[in-house]
Amino acid sequence: MAASILSRAFGRSLVASAVRGSALRASARACAIAPSSIVARRWASDNRGVVYMGPGEVEVQDIDFPKLELAPGEFNPRLRKCEHGVILKVVTTNICGSDQHMVRGRTTASPGMVLGHEITGEVIECGNDVEFLKEGDVVSVPFNIACGRCANCKAGKTGICLNVNPARPGAAYGYVDMGGWIGGQAEYVMVPYADFNLLKFPDRDHALEKIKDLTLLSDIFPTGFHGAVTAGVGPGSTVYVAGAGPVGLACAVSCQLLGAAVVIVGDAIPERLAQAQSFGCDIVDITKDASVEEQIESILGTPLVDCGVDCVGFEARGCGHSHGTEVPAQVLNDLQTITKAGGAIGIPGLYVTEDPGAIDEAAKLGNLSIRIGLGWAKSISFHTGQCPVMKYHHNLMNAILYDKVDVASAVNVQIISLDDAPSGYKDFDQGAAKKFVIDPHATVA
Repeated sequence: MAASILSRAFGRSLVASAVRGSALRASARACAIAPSSIVARRWASDNRGVVYMGPGEVEVQDIDFPKLELAPGEFNPRLRKCEHGVILKVVTTNICGSDQHMVRGRTTASPGMVLGHEITGEVIECGNDVEFLKEGDVVSVPFNIACGRCANCKAGKTGICLNVNPARPGAAYGYVDMGGWIGGQAEYVMVPYADFNLLKFPDRDHALEKIKDLTLLSDIFPTGFHGAVTAGVGPGSTVYVAGAGPVGLACAVSCQLLGAAVVIVGDAIPERLAQAQSFGCDIVDITKDASVEEQIESILGTPLVDCGVDCVGFEARGCGHSHGTEVPAQVLNDLQTITKAGGAIGIPGLYVTEDPGAIDEAAKLGNLSIRIGLGWAKSISFHTGQCPVMKYHHNLMNAILYDKVDVASAVNVQIISLDDAPSGYKDFDQGAAKKFVIDPHATVA
């Protein structure tokens, strides 16, 4: 179960910790390693997680209890301790649309992967180098794994850290091609670079009261917000959000938080469109014969919006009579058509470099028929890539804690047990207008 993703930064971290004097560690460190007897009992404890078994199938299985260790990898050939990490007892962990891409067999994910990158947990053990966290802290885990040391991390580009994935920039828990890190749809998980990555909630009791909202800080709320920000949403904007899944709904409520005058959400599933309407959005039903442009014009009096956001990604469908047919570039081309000249398109929707289930050979390699000439002619800006969660999560936490946004209601959070995760995946895949949040220890329930 160990992850094969070591980087040069891991070695540098250990060198730095070895140079430190024990007295400095004792005075500065807020969280001491638990006594060996306690550690031994924890490591012997049961742990269970959601495991990808192959296309269309996940199972809850016994998995290894996490250790503060880093497995041998490309840059560091030996097993060694992860002194900058912590072990979390998972409070909540969410099923994401990105997980569904893997479970549908639309990526190169291998069976046996422990899923889950949206994690909120309680610290139960710290490595020697952890200074600012302590046992009992409740924290949000950004889905991006970031070292905090590389040039990109120092520039705030934590979604493309250079030191946590030998294959490419950027890493995530429990996701294909993202470094091999063990996923967090489990009872316990290890988090590296804890001081840098984790967002500590200021008050434990208040956090647990707001946990249905705060659990969304690990991914979809910052991701939806990032889509809105990169599209240029601000006071008085008109916005079209493609996709009424959880990320699309989180983006829509983010647009409202940013002051948008009109937020229009497009989808093919009536229940999801109704969910968007429930908190004040206008809607476009892409199954209708009327085009997206025509439906937007019926709302705004013009077929153009100021800002467009793609919350669908590479499994996009056609519109009208072709709404049941996969058309990977449909949303990107629609957004170029309906976004005003000089506008911007935020693209938090996932696009992959390899899609074994794609409709044609080009799309299998991520080559899509995008009408880039139109975008160029209109001077439209495109903003792609993972959301750098740490750029947003502190301020969004405050918006939640001070009752400025009700994102849990917007995305319709539904709490389920770990054992119910497989049924949650099936319901989500069928288009349920819900955000399924797993509660492994019945902490919320």
